[in-house]
Amino acid sequence: MMTSMDRGALVSRLEQVVDASYVLHRPEDVVVYEQDAFLVAHAQPDVVVLPGSAREVSEVVRLAREAGVPIVARGAGTGLNGGSVPVAGGLMLVLTRMNRVLTIDPRSRFAVVEPGVVNVDLTAAAAQHGLFYAPDPGSQGVSTIGGNVGNNAGGPHCLAYGVTGNHILEMEVVMSSGETVTLGSPAVDAPGYDLVGLLVGSEGTLGVITRITVRLLRRAEAVRTLLAVFETIDDASETVSEIIATGIVPTAMEMIDGVVIRAVEAAIHAGYPEDAGAVLLIEVEGHADALPRLMERIEGVAGRHRPSLLRTAESAQERALLWKGRKEGAGALGRLAPAYYLHDGVVPRTMLPEVMRKVQAIARAHGLVIGNLFHAGDGNLHPTILFDPREPGMMDRVVRAGEEILRACVEAGGSITGEHGVGIEKREYMRWLFTDVDLDAMRRVKNAFDPAGLLNPGKLLPDGTQSAYSIQPQAGVWS
Repeated sequence: MMTSMDRGALVSRLEQVVDASYVLHRPEDVVVYEQDAFLVAHAQPDVVVLPGSAREVSEVVRLAREAGVPIVARGAGTGLNGGSVPVAGGLMLVLTRMNRVLTIDPRSRFAVVEPGVVNVDLTAAAAQHGLFYAPDPGSQGVSTIGGNVGNNAGGPHCLAYGVTGNHILEMEVVMSSGETVTLGSPAVDAPGYDLVGLLVGSEGTLGVITRITVRLLRRAEAVRTLLAVFETIDDASETVSEIIATGIVPTAMEMIDGVVIRAVEAAIHAGYPEDAGAVLLIEVEGHADALPRLMERIEGVAGRHRPSLLRTAESAQERALLWKGRKEGAGALGRLAPAYYLHDGVVPRTMLPEVMRKVQAIARAHGLVIGNLFHAGDGNLHPTILFDPREPGMMDRVVRAGEEILRACVEAGGSITGEHGVGIEKREYMRWLFTDVDLDAMRRVKNAFDPAGLLNPGKLLPDGTQSAYSIQPQAGVWS
């Protein structure tokens, strides 16, 4: 443990690299950074640095390594797995000042951005050239590209376009030594190891990303959005499974259940029938002449599963309102309970009806209300447990229910996460999916990139030492 004198010396050296106003070390300043959107765990960093350039990031990482201090990179703090919670204290690098769109090349269809660029701002910048950046997580309006890369974020339209990793071409990374390297290439099929693919989804455990080259796509000529309303989740789930089985791959296929529908309508008035058991938002893109026939095929499949309503959005405004209800659905749940726990699991699409029945059974068994809004087309579930944390024993019930849901996903042939990442929330659950040999291989990769183990320690890989739900604030590395 470092002495206060050592701490003061490091803070002084940091202030020589980054303006003193961007080096925070007083308790009342760093407490703001003790947790992300995973509200179950929290721990304070000892010092927070907000660099303004890749050079400053490199120098700060060098200083932290010399001092033997853990380093946690953080964006907007919208992560849902505790990935930016500094469980070992240390130095937190907050990259939100690095928020410039550096280049947009409309002919080659790529953009170069800093990690603090907000996802929706990149979308707006690309739209001026008739292009778009496909990954669009639910937190699109506030989450940053660096965080999206760290957790390999998805979103409603990843059914057709893929997750973040499918759209990252090149990145500049500061290694744990402070050295800056460039990985990948804007060129198609660049030779060598896919180190960009390795860094995407690594949750800040292998390096600090300071610049990202992303793929942009041309906007489609026409878009159609169908609202399909059902009396039961079963009928909606069967519709999803059959649409994919027929060979139709919509651009997006999202499901919202009755619990969420009623909260959304009270808050947003998106146009969902409040007496519905579930609704599907099904979106297709392409040539204007081809879409009517495709919509007929989709409606034909949906019609075999007893829909109470099939309605195509008649205008861009109506379409935007339908999507507003989906994108802001989680926030609307605040009307129903003081707190909610948003989970993230994946199942094969063919298993969707069975797993959704299990989710409902788990809710009944634990006396909980669970709302569901999720990326149905690719089987990425987001069961959202509503609860009052002031009720004695409630947190234990919520945690047990969440674990049972993820177990059901894995037993169905799925996974413990689709886009939120692992962080501290699910690190011990990695043993459900991987053998000891698998996990040892991952640890060797971690050691190769970060031999001192200073980059975001305690994340992603299981260590068996403590549950993510019992983490409390720590004193950090300084007395």
